[in-house]
Amino acid sequence: MLARTLALAFGLIGAIAASQAPEFAQQYRQRLGGAIDELRRVVDSFDRDARSSGLERREALERMARSADDLQRRHSVSVTGQIMRLQLLQSDRDALRDAGPFLRLIVFASRADSDIARRAFDDFEPAVPTTAEGAVAAGAGFVAGWGLTRLLARLFRKRRPEKTVRA
Repeated sequence: MLARTLALAFGLIGAIAASQAPEFAQQYRQRLGGAIDELRRVVDSFDRDARSSGLERREALERMARSADDLQRRHSVSVTGQIMRLQLLQSDRDALRDAGPFLRLIVFASRADSDIARRAFDDFEPAVPTTAEGAVAAGAGFVAGWGLTRLLARLFRKRRPEKTVRA
């Protein structure tokens, strides 16, 4: 009786915990979108400055990289890094969007940007899942919590001595 009650309790705890994974991934996607928007603003500003000087992005970066001015060379490296990060984050966003609701958690787990995920976790607010994805995650968490508790209960259950039959 105690094992069943504990299994139910841990099943519910597992359901609640697992149901938060889609919500965290959703809050991560919002932060990812914000990071992309901000990087795009920076890169677009650089591109406008390059065009106003009669240069394409590549030409402006090459000129800065060859400059005798250390600040210009460092800025070239910085802008190149921001452009590469923008492309990577856009690729991650596209992969999350294209994965669909159920594969999205797998894509999130394999591709999440650690800095953005850390900041999303710092501000994470649990929520009640109202999507099919959240319900499936909750169900999987319940089954995992319930099943693990039942398995452990079986392993540690006292063995009852077998009754001997007298002839």
